[in-house]
Amino acid sequence: MAQPTSSLGFRMTSVTVVALAATLALISGCGDKKKEEKKASQTAARVNKEELTVHQINFILQQQRGLRPEQADAASRQVLERLIDQQVAMSKVEELKLDRDAKVLQQLDAAKRDILYRAYIERVGEAAPKPTPEEIKKYYGDKPALFSERRVFSLQELAIEAKPEQLETLRGKLAAAKNIAEFIEYLKANDFRFSGNQAVRAAEQLPMASLDTIAKLKDGQALINPTANGATVLVLAGSRSQPVDLERATPAIEQFLLNERKRELIAKDIKELRAAAKIEYVGKFAASAPTAGSATGATTTAAPAAVPAPASGSGLDASAINKGMGIKK
Repeated sequence: MAQPTSSLGFRMTSVTVVALAATLALISGCGDKKKEEKKASQTAARVNKEELTVHQINFILQQQRGLRPEQADAASRQVLERLIDQQVAMSKVEELKLDRDAKVLQQLDAAKRDILYRAYIERVGEAAPKPTPEEIKKYYGDKPALFSERRVFSLQELAIEAKPEQLETLRGKLAAAKNIAEFIEYLKANDFRFSGNQAVRAAEQLPMASLDTIAKLKDGQALINPTANGATVLVLAGSRSQPVDLERATPAIEQFLLNERKRELIAKDIKELRAAAKIEYVGKFAASAPTAGSATGATTTAAPAAVPAPASGSGLDASAINKGMGIKK
């Protein structure tokens, strides 16, 4: 009786193993099929034996700022066509040995260094803490010209070529002029070379260093600021109030403060790395090498000087400015 039981048990075990093997094969087949389907779904095109993937397209699209959702499909197709162009050119690249060309190798090395440097500063910046609600509220209160007293400015600008000794005369003539057209006539009569333009700018679109000064101007007043080639005159032709409340301003303030903290962290880290490194300027670069403790790339500019408002209290309209500057409509 023991032998039949053993034989039956053997037969049952064999059937079980066969069934299990079949099941595993089926599962494996399904897995392979899913892998193939997944791989196929990630493939956007095949060029000879090389595959171009959706991931490659998405990576390039991520670099295009301001891309709207409705533009994504058309942009994806454009990117794919460019990738195909690049891929079909690879055979010629190898044939011409461009991957060994000295200039190409220099470009590749420069691109690699730039990418790695950017990755480094991004990693350093990640340590910057987000600003607190209290810090955001304080910044809002400290910058009324940007928020609670925000204005949209209609500005006229003159870039004047002049010698340093002529600046005081220009400043006096601008202050004494009844309006900007009269000042322009003086420039023309005395053979000053200048160019003019006009624009409408909100407070946040102006240089932060000049915003507080510009915000204090009344319509019709002007600023004169020395430049390397002469002076720039900025006239506030008009403005309108357009305040922003704390709730609306919070996301922008939060991002600005966070970016500032990242910038400070990166600058501090680079400064420490430079201090620890042995840096030696050679040849013509040795003569103009920065001294120890100097801020690399730091520049200072004189604050713009305000000029009293012209006698015409209402300022100038656009047609008068256009006529005075000789700008065609």
